[in-house]
Amino acid sequence: MKPLSHDFMDDLRRLRVLREFRERGTVTATAGALHLTPSAVSQQLAGLSHDLGFAVTRKDGRRIALTPRGEALLAHADAVFAQLEHARHDLQTFDETLRGTVRIGAFSTALAGLLPATLSSLATKHPDLVVTVRQSEPPQLFDAVDAGRLDVAIAVAFDGSPTVGDPRYDRVELGADVLDIAVPADHPRAGDSAIDLRELAKDPWITGSPGGCCASITATACAAAGFTPDVRHQVDDWLAVTQLVALGQGVTLLPRLAQQTLPPALTVHPVAGQQPRRHLFAAVQEGAQGSPLLKAVLTQLAASLRPMSAVQTNSDICADDFEH
Repeated sequence: MKPLSHDFMDDLRRLRVLREFRERGTVTATAGALHLTPSAVSQQLAGLSHDLGFAVTRKDGRRIALTPRGEALLAHADAVFAQLEHARHDLQTFDETLRGTVRIGAFSTALAGLLPATLSSLATKHPDLVVTVRQSEPPQLFDAVDAGRLDVAIAVAFDGSPTVGDPRYDRVELGADVLDIAVPADHPRAGDSAIDLRELAKDPWITGSPGGCCASITATACAAAGFTPDVRHQVDDWLAVTQLVALGQGVTLLPRLAQQTLPPALTVHPVAGQQPRRHLFAAVQEGAQGSPLLKAVLTQLAASLRPMSAVQTNSDICADDFEH
């Protein structure tokens, strides 16, 4: 095997392209994730094979696939990238004052309900820490972390999100976002301190898109209460959802992160008994969790989310039914 090139950064770029190819499976998808052209991706992979003296990819019909040597190389590459992250973050500990930039990506509800309090607290505690925020949704959120364009991705734990064992990321659990029930202000149950979902079995319901997190939580919660909801509207924008509730178009399970600004013609109540919730986590590059900068940000994110997790009834909670 030949030694890699003398340009260390060029070697890292090629290895990063190879890692992305492993995850995407095609040159075109890899190019899209890394904001490169397909020909540039092919050149990077060919250059890596040339420098190493063996092929890291092979033709597989009309596509290409990793060779066994390419797979073995990636196992070492994962360790290299993780060690580089550890080294970078170890060096940051020499400066007691937190200085630097942390780039956060988050879905829209987290931007409205979680990030303002987090940014305010961080600005007070660490004035030399710059935090930037970008709105994005999975899977683009995780692609950006993997490619180094974001430091932190905030997402809801749901089907398709990275698992704890994903070698590309350190996954940090942030906490739970409880869902309450929102009803029109003139609803017969609007005066109740808490609402049993069974009382809403005959009401029209508003949920998110089919197969989405909140639609799944609604279906599970209603099934536990013994009925299938009559879903009249499927809307993912929480401002639109609350306006529909206020207009008497239905009832909905509303995450506390989405309760920052509500129209006056609706009321929000905790669910009596078992309270549905969704779980939020942060994904950072593997090995990056030990960074003092990221530790400060992740700790504050969890602290800002904590009020959204408070249980408002005395009933026992079985969170396993609502792992979303």
